[in-house]
Amino acid sequence: MIERRKGTHARPTAAAASGRWPVLARWWAANRRRLRLRRPAYPRPGRSGFRRWVPSWRQTLGLTGSFLGVLTGLLVIMYARTEIPADLNAFATQQDNVYYWADGTEMARTGDINRQDTPLDKVPEHVRWAALAAENETFYSDSGVSPSGMIRAVSKMVTGGSKQGGSTITQQYVKNAYLNQDQTFTRKLSEMFIAIKLDNKMSKDEILERYLNTSWYGRGTYGIQRAAHAYYGKDAAQLNASEGAFLASLLKGAALYDPAVGPESRERAVERWSWVLDRMVAIGKLSQQERDGYTRFPEPQAPPKPAGLTGQNGYLVETARAYVGAHTKISEKDFALGGYQVHTTFEKPRMQALTKAVGDVRAKLDPDRREADRNVRIGAASVTTDGRIVAMYGGPDYLKQGFNDANSSVVPAGSAFTPFVYAAALRDGVELERGKPRTPVTPATVYDGNNKITLRTPEGPYWDRAGKIAKAENDGGKSWGKIPLKSAVAQSVNSAIMQLGMDVGLEHVGKVGVQTGLLESSLGEKLPSFALGTATPSAIRMADAYATFAGRGKHSEPYSVARLTRNAAGVPVEKPAAEQVLPAAVAGAVDDALRDAVRRGSATPAKAAGPGAAGKTGTAQDNKSAWFVGYSGKLSTAVSLARIDPKSQELQPLDGIGGMPKGAVGSPYPIDIWTRYMTAR
Repeated sequence: MIERRKGTHARPTAAAASGRWPVLARWWAANRRRLRLRRPAYPRPGRSGFRRWVPSWRQTLGLTGSFLGVLTGLLVIMYARTEIPADLNAFATQQDNVYYWADGTEMARTGDINRQDTPLDKVPEHVRWAALAAENETFYSDSGVSPSGMIRAVSKMVTGGSKQGGSTITQQYVKNAYLNQDQTFTRKLSEMFIAIKLDNKMSKDEILERYLNTSWYGRGTYGIQRAAHAYYGKDAAQLNASEGAFLASLLKGAALYDPAVGPESRERAVERWSWVLDRMVAIGKLSQQERDGYTRFPEPQAPPKPAGLTGQNGYLVETARAYVGAHTKISEKDFALGGYQVHTTFEKPRMQALTKAVGDVRAKLDPDRREADRNVRIGAASVTTDGRIVAMYGGPDYLKQGFNDANSSVVPAGSAFTPFVYAAALRDGVELERGKPRTPVTPATVYDGNNKITLRTPEGPYWDRAGKIAKAENDGGKSWGKIPLKSAVAQSVNSAIMQLGMDVGLEHVGKVGVQTGLLESSLGEKLPSFALGTATPSAIRMADAYATFAGRGKHSEPYSVARLTRNAAGVPVEKPAAEQVLPAAVAGAVDDALRDAVRRGSATPAKAAGPGAAGKTGTAQDNKSAWFVGYSGKLSTAVSLARIDPKSQELQPLDGIGGMPKGAVGSPYPIDIWTRYMTAR
């Protein structure tokens, strides 16, 4: 018989169970205690209406515990599976490379990211604490995350409220360096987990350093170092607490607090700046006395104009970059990542003077009216006797003409090459008979300076490739008669110089050219005309080679980078050492001839540069180039001029350039540019 109780399952009585269902009885005896603890899922007895469906406090506690257990488990799994990314964001690693003038002022920046890392110990402590007071004053004691801030940020996202940061400096660095700027729940969780792991892996100082170097400060800048320059024109190491407080204000939103944006932004900036200083006092990182000294808002400078590659800057940057590539162990890929400070040898006042000198002379050309004035290319370079390239003119504008005419090896040197022939003869002597000792020559040695003399070798007349006896012609067909070698150089007597080249040996001439600074690749074929400048050295190399004569035979390779650093640490860069390549007496004799050329020879317009000026004009035999190379004191400068067809890239004659009369050869413009430049004040 089965007994029923109201509100319970029917269950057998003990008697019935023992008589009729022995198996059931045994089961009941074993499980009745467990069954009594279980309650039906359907409405509880004694309750009515909605209350019948409300779970008991035990059930509520169980459900809550289960939810928290599952959530904790999921968070533990996510934390375990979250790794600190191996690679930083591109903008967190890439920086710009900064090029400086010789005086230390900024010349140009290259790269897409305007950022320069700086070590934390180069950032003053009060500047660091300004950022901490503004963003995360408990940075040195927290675990890398702010639970209250995270809860506030997540709740705002869930409820659709305004976006809240709620992030510590560690979390902000993680967002800057590893993640993105999206305000999503999953991104916030990743940020939190990475921040905790990063806080366990890195020191607080290391995290703060990275944060300050990757934060956005507005005006196109990332990092405290570039921000210091953008707003105050100085290094971060030179900032005071007041300036640091303003820069810390920008971390909240650079566009909102830059005074240059407008009056409202300035008002916000002043308010935020004052608040940051007060917070520094409140946390004990700035004394009240110091705070009272900062009553005036540190007005930042106007936004600087971008220092780009326009005008001559592009040619300078290109030259310095090439030097870094050739004289350091830095790969192209590593240099492209940026962070380098390239301190060049270029002197801004000299660059301005040279650019103006070329511009003033260029103004004399009229390409719209004279065809001969079209396609004119001018290259110029100024090199000191110790090899420093201090000025250079590469073309009208780097962004319009990328080809650097100062480093071009297409313009024949013409008679500006004759000092190398003279130096080789003075040093090595001449070979008048095969198998006999070489005969020494002196500046007073006399040569035939008449027009159309027959060129001779020790074996007899020299036959050219056309099967004719070669003749040497002077400019204008003038005959000079018997002339001392010093005068032949000063007066550009072609016939005497060509025969001297044959006598000394063209290989000897080429060797002297290379030893004094010319590149072997620019010399070309060594035929008799080689002595009159068929070689095509660049203006940089010609200026450097003449500097050897000014330096009494000591030569230093030209260089454009004085030193190199990366994030304030020095980077090894090779610098040339001076070498005695010519006897001092030989260099002195060449110097005498070049001074004579200015005093009473072919370069008299250069006398305006002073009594110490020395130099040589140069005109190619086919009138396709004009040069002037000279020096005064320790500064050597070369100026080349040519006309180059833009389509064929072939040289065109200079006939009629600048309105010169028919039959005139060369051009007065190179010596005009040189003189204007060397006399600039």
